[in-house]
Amino acid sequence: MLYRNYGKTGWQVSALGLGCMRLPRDVNEEKGEAPVNREKAFELIRYAVDNGITYFDTALGYHSRTSESVLGEALDGGRREKVQIATKQPFSEMKTQDAIRRNLESALKNLRTGYIDVYLIHNIQKHSWEDIKKRNVIEEFERFRSEGLIRAIGFSYHGQYPTFKEILDFYDWDMCQIQQNFMDTEREATEEAIVQAGKKGCALVIMEPLRGGSLARPPDPVKALYDARMQPVEWAFRHLLNYPQVSCILSGMTTLDQLKRNIEIFSQPDAVSGCMSEEDKKMLARVKAKYESIVTIPCTGCEYCMPCPQGVGIPEVFSLYNEGNMFGAFDQPRRGYMWTTRLRHEASRCAACGACEKKCPQGIEIIKNLKIAHEALKGWLE
Repeated sequence: MLYRNYGKTGWQVSALGLGCMRLPRDVNEEKGEAPVNREKAFELIRYAVDNGITYFDTALGYHSRTSESVLGEALDGGRREKVQIATKQPFSEMKTQDAIRRNLESALKNLRTGYIDVYLIHNIQKHSWEDIKKRNVIEEFERFRSEGLIRAIGFSYHGQYPTFKEILDFYDWDMCQIQQNFMDTEREATEEAIVQAGKKGCALVIMEPLRGGSLARPPDPVKALYDARMQPVEWAFRHLLNYPQVSCILSGMTTLDQLKRNIEIFSQPDAVSGCMSEEDKKMLARVKAKYESIVTIPCTGCEYCMPCPQGVGIPEVFSLYNEGNMFGAFDQPRRGYMWTTRLRHEASRCAACGACEKKCPQGIEIIKNLKIAHEALKGWLE
């Protein structure tokens, strides 16, 4: 296993980290349940530690609030001391200053540890950032650090670059966590976020390097464009390993076979910054372009159709549906749609009023396509 510097903390961590959002599950569609299979999860986590992985990422809400306790139990008995644990508290759970502390205390109990290595404000959003500052959340985290309950302060972020830059520059963060992969270099926080985090000496952890596993299973027209020297999974990881600013790349591995394969990739002597040639980069650019050509509903995300009188997130629904078609895999979009549904923006809320279709510059049959998208996206259990 190769290791990298973790920003200005002085730590070194494994270049591959285990994300604990996609642990093995026992899916029971009749009961509408999908609890973690603890036996398989323990085997996975312990194998990871015993084979060089030192960085584990979880959060209060993962796996219906059971991920922290699964990780804590798996590491109990001597493995905890060999690793760094990162966990997260979402701002939505920070109802009061006392609640912020109670949530930390709960995490410590679940993880069976006296301290958390990296404590994150989970998924900071543009609309919540001002409230986070007003509520002095960072000051609370600093208090936890002074008490020895946490060692480093960070944040995770899904969103566009301008807000990311504002958050990054506001405070001397120990680390930040963003979604990046070769499909998202111009989306999410963009490639520039990697550069800026490096300039600040902020440890940078990458999530969704395979876009929820979608990049591991390319459709045939895309697969034909890959250089056969490596499998698509390895190309996707190497795209990120190429950046010297990246401290750790998280992968939400579900099976022992996935874990073993990824450990092999991250143990190769040339899996280091600078590992991608110009020809390699051009090849991935062609792969990206081919993926982007596979779109079913020609929605550009212009939002002229919004707001929907029923609250349907029309561009969001179409984006998730197109993502499933683009990658030939619907697990990740279905999980995203679960959150859309919980926010009451799902396609089934459409009342067929037709207001959106009158405003769509692309002339999309929105009502018809919302029904198609809903059928494809519904049903994720967690």
